[in-house]
Amino acid sequence: MSTALATTPISANAAVSGYRGTNRLILGMCLGVSTYWLFALAITALVPTISTAFGISADELGLPISITALMSGVFIVPAGSIADKIGRVKVARAGLMVAMIGAAVCGIAENTTILTVGRALQGIAAAMIMPSTLALVNAYYTGAERLRALSFWSISSWGGGGLCNLFGGAVASYLGWRWAFWLVIPVALIALYAMSATPESKNEHGPRDQRFDFIGLVLLVVGLLTLNLSITKGRSLGWTDIVIVSGFVIAFVVLLAFTLYEKRRKSPLVDLSLLNRRSYNGAVISNFMLNSTLGSLMILMTYLQQGRGLTPFDAGMLTLGYTAATLVMIRVGEKIGRKFGARSPMLVGCTLAAVGITMQALTFIDGTLYLVLVAVGLALMGLGFGVSATPSTNIAVGEAPPEKAGSASGIYKMASSLGGSFGLAIATVVYGTMISGNPAGLASAAFGGIMTGVIACVIAIVSVLVCVPGAKKN
Repeated sequence: MSTALATTPISANAAVSGYRGTNRLILGMCLGVSTYWLFALAITALVPTISTAFGISADELGLPISITALMSGVFIVPAGSIADKIGRVKVARAGLMVAMIGAAVCGIAENTTILTVGRALQGIAAAMIMPSTLALVNAYYTGAERLRALSFWSISSWGGGGLCNLFGGAVASYLGWRWAFWLVIPVALIALYAMSATPESKNEHGPRDQRFDFIGLVLLVVGLLTLNLSITKGRSLGWTDIVIVSGFVIAFVVLLAFTLYEKRRKSPLVDLSLLNRRSYNGAVISNFMLNSTLGSLMILMTYLQQGRGLTPFDAGMLTLGYTAATLVMIRVGEKIGRKFGARSPMLVGCTLAAVGITMQALTFIDGTLYLVLVAVGLALMGLGFGVSATPSTNIAVGEAPPEKAGSASGIYKMASSLGGSFGLAIATVVYGTMISGNPAGLASAAFGGIMTGVIACVIAIVSVLVCVPGAKKN
């Protein structure tokens, strides 16, 4: 998650309207952000409950689970651009309404098809809400007030993401899994009311004749959605099935066409020239990989309930250390980065995360000892994420050319969401494949699914070692 903002003077919008950001606006923005990070991601703790309700195996939920992050990642850059042009308040409020519609569709779903549609709408809503609310922080707050508003925004995202498993588990245990979606509606309504007095904010200095890159958006959506579908359906249809093989080929061709097309545009949807900077590549790749560990976390929650007999709430309670460690270590990572440069805390963070996830994967250990290892492992994972968060963001956004800071931030956020999407898809496929080959081997299947997170962390470490320079103070 990226929360970088330049502490620039107050925007022209605020100067013209005379409006200054209020606590009411902060409340509205934080509730809006939580509709994704807390509520939409709560599904990672609901997999056993939903699969039982639908009468399907857990791996058949791969697409409806991963598509939310996929849609968020695909649409977050264009949604931010549209918000700058037509109004951030307008887009944020529209996003809240889409979030309510998506939640209602999920709440009434009786099969995976309807659930997938609702989850896709939740992802599009997140893409509309996150960049527009973050831009409002930059537009209507200055100095210490901006830092305060940004802190609350960050807590809503990082904290919501950390608490989503506990929240989902509590709802499933005491209210029923559908309430994880129905509760979005009152929260979004309060957010809409809290933002109702906020004047509109636009980018008054951007080019007015710049055409939106619809072709690039279509290519990106088709390519990534085809790739995700091929991964999630590969086990059930067979990896050599003509549909799956064709899907991978189509995804490759379309994404290649997207890359070539974007390089030729003067105003591309995704500014690929940023990838010419090695340090930026290191930050984006490591960010993608660390966020992909969301898949291993979902497999862990599923195994704790199906394999160890924990209730959804009890499984969620084990993640409290992860949440606390992440929030506490964000500022620590910032200070380490200032003193030693970004490379050291990023390497330490990725390594801690790898060790923590490895401890979670020791499913062959019986009894209470395994639960202790899970709790400690989740805390180490949180420490790693917290330490690396700010230095990674600073490398990606803080060192970008000023005229490309928005594009750099957009790609970095896109990597976060897409990493989560494909991490969920891949971990689910590994878990489903292993358990279908040995229905009694739940622990072995969980080991395989969780270890995908370790592999992701190792790739992140390699990307930092290769791409991020050392001994540079930020």
